[in-house]
Amino acid sequence: MNDHRHAIRGRAGLVRSPSALAGGLTLVALAAVALWLTRDLAQGTLDEIGSGLLPRWLAIGVGGSGVALLVLSVLRRGEELEPLPLRGPVVLSIAILAFAVLVRPFSIGDMTLPGLGLVVAGPVAVFVSGLASDEADWLELAILAPGLTAFCMVLFGDLLSLQIPLYPDALAGSFPGSWSPKAVLRVVALVLALVAAAFAPLCWHRRLRRGPSARREVSP
Repeated sequence: MNDHRHAIRGRAGLVRSPSALAGGLTLVALAAVALWLTRDLAQGTLDEIGSGLLPRWLAIGVGGSGVALLVLSVLRRGEELEPLPLRGPVVLSIAILAFAVLVRPFSIGDMTLPGLGLVVAGPVAVFVSGLASDEADWLELAILAPGLTAFCMVLFGDLLSLQIPLYPDALAGSFPGSWSPKAVLRVVALVLALVAAAFAPLCWHRRLRRGPSARREVSP
């Protein structure tokens, strides 16, 4: 331990904290990707918030934190960079990209993917991001994905009235023409909440069945 501390103190060169440097570069890269993906979203004003305001300023905040880490990596001594598991960052990056590709129409060369809205992009992103953990549970993700998506639809689409694509045009066209967009939103969110609620008893029943066996395993 003492040798390790002496190695840190005796480190020469411009970068005095490799771990802070790696963290800063990662945050700046994530911020740049987020700003690029949200470049076509309208920012709006504080009186009429656009769909790009929150993600854009969140990306700016993340990028600013990355720049601060880069500065600290030069000014202050820190730990060496330790090997990190790649599963989490890779899976979370895939989840973010999947959300960006699915929520709005996305063009790849001559091919354009239809925008499926939050009703599809939300559950997919939650499912994929859940796989970043070794303890991922499909049943729990089946509850969290539609439930969290329903909450986000009501919060951002209904209460805050943000201009976020919520569902495909084909889905909206299947409702009566006399329904308002918010009425359609609430019905879709209710259906998602009911789907999440339908899986909840299964999860609860499984935990009850595992309880006695788990107690027997830990008992002497």
